[in-house]
This record gives sequence, structure tokens and C-alpha cells, in this order.
Amino acid sequence: MSRVAEPKPETLGMVTERQLAASKSVHQRTGPTFYLATRLLPKRVRLPTHVLYAFFRTADEVVDDAEGVPPDEQRAELERLRRQAIGDEPTDDPVLAAFRDVANERGISDAEIEAFVDAMQTDIEKARYETYDELETYMRGSAAAVGEMMLAIMDADDPEQARPHAIALGEAFQLTNFLRDVREDMVERNRIYLPQTTLSRHGVTNEQISRLDYSESFAAVVHDELGRAESLYWDGVAGIQYLPEDCQLAVLLASVLYADHHRLIRARQYDVLSETPQLGTARKLWLLAKTRWQWRVSRDPETVFRGVSSIPEGDESRTGTGSAMPTR
Repeated sequence: MSRVAEPKPETLGMVTERQLAASKSVHQRTGPTFYLATRLLPKRVRLPTHVLYAFFRTADEVVDDAEGVPPDEQRAELERLRRQAIGDEPTDDPVLAAFRDVANERGISDAEIEAFVDAMQTDIEKARYETYDELETYMRGSAAAVGEMMLAIMDADDPEQARPHAIALGEAFQLTNFLRDVREDMVERNRIYLPQTTLSRHGVTNEQISRLDYSESFAAVVHDELGRAESLYWDGVAGIQYLPEDCQLAVLLASVLYADHHRLIRARQYDVLSETPQLGTARKLWLLAKTRWQWRVSRDPETVFRGVSSIPEGDESRTGTGSAMPTR
């Protein structure tokens, strides 16, 4: 009787099975939407992506899950994490050890790691952003640096051509998260990532948001910021063609999944204060199937995104004319 061969364990350079398993577990537990898209990546990119995401979450949780922890202790913890991530201090944390090995192997620069940790430091000190330019400066570390690191592990043929689109897509994902999580950020962290200038333009105050007081004026704020994010989605998706061919579908699916939160937000007439909109598993799997099918037909990221996502294109996304304003 022939013996059935056991599957070989997944490996990644110097990263141990234990470190990879720990990283994958963090990714699966804390980022199920992105994890689903990551499963379509080739192993050479999928495995380091688990490690990168786990590192991002580890740093993020220092400030996001820090109720009762004094700011000085949060800063000290982030500085320790920074030293370990760039290799200035040894670590026995499996996620940080794996990240250091991946950064060395794939040529992730210390500058991008520093930029990301700096953004996490900002979350300790800053809870309001006066203008979108201020928010964009924050996203240079929290979103653009992530895009840069993903480019490094994908090893694109022409990273300079892909870079601005990767940054735009990273910022689009983060703006979607900000809009989806307005309630959670306010209730749990007293943070508002909506630009104060947009709030002022529609006569919405921070106090109204702190009371979770939904109004047509607040809906107009979310409507405007959705349009800003959707413009970035189109810029980002336009650059997927510059990524390695075996990575394009996964990045496209991630774009479709994140953007689908906009459909939920519009269906709720822009009310993200009563509860946090969440994609269900059935919806994610349906979008996966539809995206894969259309990808087989066209192999063009923009064509597939146009056919699958609920985001209006071009001027409609910039002005918000692709969706009706609430009437209640």
C-alpha cells in the first residue's frame, strides 16, 4: 500500500515555521478581508505578506489597544518595537523576528519602517486633523509606507512606474477604513480621521460626532470623503498592470473588497455612527467568484474593477454625483 505524502510545510527564507505560523495567525484573526485576497498571491509573496501584516498589526495595537496605558509607556513600547524591527535590538517576539528577516531578504528600507512607526507614534499624540493635507502626511507612514513594503516583496519589474499607484491604493484602503470605522475610532479611541475643514464646510462639530449624532450634514461629510477615496481607488487600480502578473488578481480583489464597504455606507445613507458597516462572508465569497470570473475574461484590472465594484468612475467619484444624497 502506497504511503500518502504529507504536505510540505510552508517556508520563507530564514523565517522559522513557528514565526510564520504566528504571523499568519495574526493576519487571519485581525485582517480577514485582506487575508482572503492574500490567499490568491503566489507563495513567494503570500508568505512575507502574512509577516508584514502581522508586524503592522503588532505596532498598531500598541496604540489602538492601549486603554489605561500612559502615553509615555506607549511611546517607549513603540521605540522598542522600532529598534527590534530595524535590527538594532534582538527580539524573541516571533512576529518581529520574522519581519526583520523578511525586511533583510526583500530589501525593505529602514526609512519605510521608520515612517510606519512614526505614524503609529502620531496616533498617541494627535486625534484630530485640520486639513486633508495633514491627514495625508499621517498616511505617508501608515498607508504609503505599507505600499512601498508590499512593492518590495512583490519585486515589480518597474517599481518606479508602479509606486505612485501603489501609494494611491494604500491611501484609498486607509480612507475606506477611516470612513467605515468613524464610530469605533470615536468611541474606543476618541479619534476623528475626517478633516476638520470638511466638517466645518458642512457645519458638523466634533461634539456632534462624539455624541454619535447622525444628521444630513454629517452624511454630506461622509459623501464628500467617499468621493475623495474613490478617486484614489481609480488611480491605484490603474497601476495594477505594473505589478507582477501573478500578483495582479490578488491586489485587484483586495481593491474590490475594500471598496465594497462604500456600497454598504451608501445603503445606510452615510450613517457610520449607529454601527460599523461590515462585509459578510457570503458577500466576500461572491465578490471573489465574480472577480475571478471577470479576470479570466479580460485580464484588465480597470475593466474588472469597473464591472465588479460599486464605485463610480471618473468625475462621478470625484464629485459624488454617482450616488444620491440622503433625504431623511
